[in-house]
Formats: sequence, structure tokens, C-alpha cells
Amino acid sequence: MPAETECEEVDVLIVGSGAGGLTAACCAADFGASVLVLEKAPYYGGTSASSGGGLWIPNNHLMRAAGMEDSREQALAYLEALTSDAVDRSLIEAFVDNGPEMLEYLEQHTRVANEAMVQYADYYQSIPGAAPGGRSTDPKPYHAKHLGAAFKALGHSHVQTKVFGLIGYSNLEGAVLLSKAPGWLKVVTKLVLEYAADVIGRLQSRRSRRLVMGNALVGRLRHSLLDRNVEVRTNSPVSELLQDSDGRVCAVQCAGRRINARKAVILASGGFEHNQALRERFLPSPSRSDWSAAYPYNTGDLLLAGERIGAQLHLTEEAWWGPTIKLAKEDRARMLFTERSMPGCIMVNQRGQRFVNESVAYTAATQAMYQRNEDGSNLPCYAIFDARYRREYPFGPLLPKAMHLDWLQAAHIKRDFLHRAPSLNALAQKLNIDADELCATVERFNTFATHGVDEDFHRGENSYDQMYGDVRLAPNPCLAPLQEPPFYGVEIYPGDIGTKGGLKTDALARVLQQDGSVIEGLYAIGNCAASPMGRSYPGAGATLGPAMTFAYIAAKHICGR
Repeated sequence: MPAETECEEVDVLIVGSGAGGLTAACCAADFGASVLVLEKAPYYGGTSASSGGGLWIPNNHLMRAAGMEDSREQALAYLEALTSDAVDRSLIEAFVDNGPEMLEYLEQHTRVANEAMVQYADYYQSIPGAAPGGRSTDPKPYHAKHLGAAFKALGHSHVQTKVFGLIGYSNLEGAVLLSKAPGWLKVVTKLVLEYAADVIGRLQSRRSRRLVMGNALVGRLRHSLLDRNVEVRTNSPVSELLQDSDGRVCAVQCAGRRINARKAVILASGGFEHNQALRERFLPSPSRSDWSAAYPYNTGDLLLAGERIGAQLHLTEEAWWGPTIKLAKEDRARMLFTERSMPGCIMVNQRGQRFVNESVAYTAATQAMYQRNEDGSNLPCYAIFDARYRREYPFGPLLPKAMHLDWLQAAHIKRDFLHRAPSLNALAQKLNIDADELCATVERFNTFATHGVDEDFHRGENSYDQMYGDVRLAPNPCLAPLQEPPFYGVEIYPGDIGTKGGLKTDALARVLQQDGSVIEGLYAIGNCAASPMGRSYPGAGATLGPAMTFAYIAAKHICGR
């Protein structure tokens, strides 16, 4: 590191080390720029490292190789229907046109490697242009031995994406496990044996060296930067954006020192989900930072720094919403991506009534919690399930009871969040919800489950709903009655995996001023920028796909490509 008296200078300065920031660094280095990545936290990778690592890229080459058809026109139709009230069309076109190019570039020139999730449907199947699968990609597993010493500084996967809190699985493996599709037991056995067989890894730590999901994506990108001799400097918080006499951003203040950027500064620093003051300023009420499943270091520092130099903000009332549960002794909440979707679980409000199709995408589920909350009874709400569900499926930290592994769970886990009772009436009393309404709701739902048709919310009627159904059940893999005692209840909060509003940008990822003009020298991508996905969540990976695409766009523009 330079001496304190030196004024450090590079061509492109990137603030934030998630997938977007690391993509920008790889591309800018390839396009001839000197690059430095600054990361506030002690670990690199941000929320990306703890995420599912999927990329949502319409019309990508991987889906075509898998025999799936897509087109620019279909993707634009889908996105315009979802975002037209919130996003300029030029951003949508830039994403659709550059996303496939970005993905193909990374796969050809870096360590990045993915496969198409051909059965992972877009989230809004009723919208014209939605695809039944293939637009979402899954990072191929990666071995940490390739990172050498850099593995120690890689941010950890979220605890909810690991079996026993130790062994990760890919999205494709997880889909088999959670739906108990044919071969699920073979997958479990393979994962456990691979973990145990890594003798060198076990001598070093309990952490698995088989990287999957976000760890695989970030690990591959970090390895690519090692190939390029690009530094990722941790413990380096940026507090201010500095401008020259013409208003161009030319430097940052980092840990009390100035670092100059000859060409540009790219902000890739995440959202503000763990800043309670900003949540109260922007997000719907109630809103709490401890309901968020995102990286704890995301506190909106660069959003505020941009605002101080006149940057325009947009979509700050929005987040990548999802229902969450909170466990003591964990540094962030757990998102209920799949648990509420499994057959035999329903979500009810404090009146004991269902208010949403439990199998909808997580953002839509939380939006329903807020939007249908006239009397405040949806916040919090409750997941209700029975002994059959508890035996067959995981819920949060709890593995299926049929696996006979409850003894591995710490006592406080079951005690702190899982309520149990011998009857629905008794459970309602424990949860302080209307017992008569809960019993009536379950009775009506059980009738739907028997006939296979959810007359109230149409659960299980499209390919997205069915992704986390149980293929062994008929006539509807998403529906099963709640009738076997004891009964269980879990309190659910309106959480998120990150905020999605921030600095407003143009189609080149340049940050805009209040009057719509460009702040020269300043670019923003990912969750510190207003999302090009608007208020929607089009499909799995719609956070990272656009972040990496606009990172690629920004690097090309900065370097004159």
C-alpha cells in the first residue's frame, strides 16, 4: 500500500466488491485501464457472495445451447409490462441488448462459468413474454483451492444456503432436494461425502471449499482479477466523492486518504437495507433492518455521498422484498424462498385468513403483505403447517423430521421461532390470532387441496408455482391438507435481500443530477443505483444479471470500447 504522503491514482476506481464491482474491474482491466477495487468490509463479495448467485439474462447463449428459444422482442415485451411506470425504456433496451453479450464475454475471457436453469421459470408467468425457464443461470461449482490465500477473505454464504450450516448446494441441486424429486437422496449423499473427503479443507477449517451459488460466482470473478493483478482492497470505506472545478467526479475520500480516478469512479456498493434511518426515510412502514437477509455492511454510504453532490434518487421506496424469519444469534434474517411454497403450508394474517398465493415469487408475497394491510393485520403474518409438512420438508434451519436429525439443532432454534400446539385452536391462542377464522381457513384450504384447485388464490396453476411443489403429490403438487397434529406456526416479517432504489442512472450507467444531466466521471451499478427492473422482480438473478450487465456497459463506455 502507498505511503500516507503519496497521492494514489488509477484510471478506474470501483467502490464495492460484489459481482457487479468485480465484473466492472475485470472488463475495465481487459479494456486497458488500471483498476482498484475498494471494499468497506473485511471480506469481499458483499451480498453477492451470500446470494444464490444466479443471473437473469434473457436470450442468453446457454439457454439456446440447451435448446430453448427466446428473443429480444419477447424479453422487451415482458420487461416493459413489468417496468413501464418506473423505468426509462432505454435502460431496458440496454440491458436486453448487452446482457447476453456480457455473459458470453465473461465465459470466454474470465473464469466465470454458468449453466442454464432450464426449469426455473420467470416469476410472472401470466405476463406476455415470460419464459418457462432458461433465462436464469446457475454458477458452476468452483473449488476454493484456486483462490489460494484470497479464499480467507471471501465473504461467507448465507447460513440458510448450507446443509447443517456447513455444506453448500447449487441452485440446481437445491431444486432437486427441496421438491424431493427423483435422486434427491443421492444428491444429499454426494454432498456429504465430498465434504468429508476434502481432508485438506477439513484440516484448515469447517468451511467447505466446494464453492456454490454466490460464493462460486464471486470466487470465479476474484480468481479472474488475480489473473489480471487487480487489487481488491478490503477494510477501505469510502466516505466522500470528490469533484474538480468542472463538477467531474475525480477522486474519493477513503479511510481519511484521497485516491484519484483519472477516468471514472464506479459505485457498486450495495443498498441501504441495514441503515434504519434510511429505511424509515424511504421504505413503507413498518420497516426494520433486522428483518433484512442482506449483507450487514450495506448501509447506503455511497447513496448519501451521491446525494450530497446533487445526484438524483429514484425508486428508494422499493426493495428486493421477501418474507423473512429472524433467529437469535444470527447476523441477518433468513428469507423464506421455498418453505411457504411447499404443499401443506399456508400464510395467514392476524385474523387467521389467507391473503396471498403462498407460491408466488417472494417479492410479490411481501408486496401483498404491505398492500393488503388496511387494518395492520398482515404485519407480521404467520406460516401454518402440520406434522406431515414438518416430517417431509425443511423449514428455515429445521431439516425434515423424517431425517431424524433434530438432535443436531441447537435448542434455542426450535424454541425461539417455532410455535407448536396439539390443535389449531391452541395454536391460534399461542400466536394471538383469531381461532375461529383460522379453523375455517384451514377447513376451506383442505377442501381445495383434496380437489387440487385453489379457488381463492389459484396456487399451483403455473410453472413457477410448481417449481417447489412435491412431484409425488396429485392432483396439484403445490397443495396438501393441514390435518395431522401437532400444528406449527412461525412468525413472518416483510423482509428483503436488499434495497433496489438509489442513484438514478442513464443507459450507460452514468449517474444523473436533479435536472437529468450527467455527473461526469461517476457511474453506478447494482443496488446503489435505481434498479432497471423497476418495482418488479422478473426472475431469479434479476439483481445480479442487471448489475453485471451495466458493469460491462460502464467499463466499455469509460474505456471507449
